[in-house]
This record gives sequence, structure tokens and C-alpha cells, in this order.
Amino acid sequence: MAASNPTHSTWTGMMPVDDTALAVTDTGGPSIPVVYLNGAYADQSHWRRVVAGLGSDYRHITYDERARGKSKRSADYSFEACIRDVDAVLKARGVDRPILVGWSYGGVLGWHWADRNPDRVAGLVTVDAFPVGLTGEAGAERIRKLFRRMRLFLPIAARLGLAARMSADQHAEVNIELNEIAAASVPVLERLTCPVRFVLATGDSLGSQEGEMEQGRAVLDPVLARNPNVKISAKVASNHSKILRNDSPAVAQAVRELAATHGHTVG
Repeated sequence: MAASNPTHSTWTGMMPVDDTALAVTDTGGPSIPVVYLNGAYADQSHWRRVVAGLGSDYRHITYDERARGKSKRSADYSFEACIRDVDAVLKARGVDRPILVGWSYGGVLGWHWADRNPDRVAGLVTVDAFPVGLTGEAGAERIRKLFRRMRLFLPIAARLGLAARMSADQHAEVNIELNEIAAASVPVLERLTCPVRFVLATGDSLGSQEGEMEQGRAVLDPVLARNPNVKISAKVASNHSKILRNDSPAVAQAVRELAATHGHTVG
């Protein structure tokens, strides 16, 4: 498992795709490429503790999705556009069979990309994403109301790497689509052929009601029973929003577990 064009020096720049350009960082490194998929409105800075914990032997590739971080705006913020962006980043950086590490939205994105490309992925670490979501018109309206209440805060949050440079309604539509896709993802997880490690939080998330997140995590139980490729690496005390900040060592350890399945013991 290696990059098809391994690089040993850091590259940072803008990568064109569709009608936009993505801000990408590739640290280089002599060993396994690890590609990080952000939360729905997050930027690549959220991974810095995981990257530091794994060290420079790994090749770390992070990027900002459309209208997040330093990336440009687009006319298309759909899930399918995000799938295309994974393809584009891998192609542009010459990466073959990476370990994908996805948090929240990025976790769901990772399942679906791996399902479509089983021969192109070495493994998948999913950080507090699970196959459940608010669906139907009631779910969609609840999400829209949440983002409309937050609309004045969103421009400030975007500058802090906590929101996108989108309207409140655009934020909501991204979240509505994600919830529908996540809720239909049990069959995807059950047929994944690459090794998958989950790092799960406890507690709730912004906009969730008490206990909803733990109920969602429990949906994984039958998946674990049916697909031996899928395992829980850790369940940590942090909540959904703080897991990368407070429990980055658990995420780094899950990456090491996957690397070891391929005979690598770096980091």
C-alpha cells in the first residue's frame, strides 16, 4: 500500500475541480497515504492533532471542501460533488489505496466512496458517524429551523472553521441530504470489503435531542455482527463536536491498527 507517486516534501495549493478550487495540503512522507475527510462544515485544521500524533512517517493529505476553509465557492454542494472531490484530490496528488479517515459527514462520505471503489482503498476510519438520520419532511423542517436560528452566527463560525461560506438554507440542504443518505447506509456498511474502524463519541451534538446520538450509535450493532470487516476501535468520553480535539490519540491509534493490517508499523 503506497502512493503511486510518493512524495517526500510538503505541497500546499489550490486544486481545480468542476467550477471551483479546493485548498489541499499534502505533507509528503515515505509511507502510507492517509486522506482526511472533514465534517460537513469543518475545515482541514480540525485534523492537526491527529496528524501530529501519527507523525511524519505517514503521508497526510487534508483538504477543505467547497466553500469551507480556504476553498472557493461552487454552484454544487451536493454529496455527489463531494464524492467527485475525493476522486479529484487522489488523482491530483497521485495517491493509490489510501487509508481514509472521515469525521461525521466525512465518515459517511468515506463509506460511500469505499463502497464504490473497493479496490482503491486500504481501509477506513470513521469518527463518530453512524447510519441514522432525521428523514422525511418533519426531519427536514427541524433541520431548516435549526439553521435559520443560527443564520446570524454562521458568517462568524465560517471564519473559525466551524461553518461554510453558505447561506443558512444552503447549510440546511447539505444537512438534510446527509441525514437521508446516512439513514439509508446500513446496506453499504454491511457490504464493505475493506477493514473499517469506528471511533465513537458519547453524548449529543449541536441540534440533537437528549439521547438521540447514543440511539444512533446503537444502530451499528447489527452491522458489527454481520460484517467482520467492521469493528469498534474505541468509544471515548468526548461528545460529537469535541472528539477530534479531545480524543485525537484514539483516532490516530485506529489509523495505526489499519496500517498494521497491511504490515506497516510506522508512527
